[in-house]
Amino acid sequence: MRDFFKLNVGRFVDDERGVTLVEYGIALVLAVGVGAGALATLSTDVGGKMGQASTELTK
Repeated sequence: MRDFFKLNVGRFVDDERGVTLVEYGIALVLAVGVGAGALATLSTDVGGKMGQASTELTK
């Protein structure tokens, strides 16, 4: 019985197929988070500049 568990646990420890999927998932979440943060910052800056341009055009 002990050999059965040792063999199966060893097989799970050596199997790295799921690790790659997890790494890609983490990379995707980080990329989306950074992209969303950049877009939020950019939208605020662009909105401010458009407001300034609009004010200057109406003078």
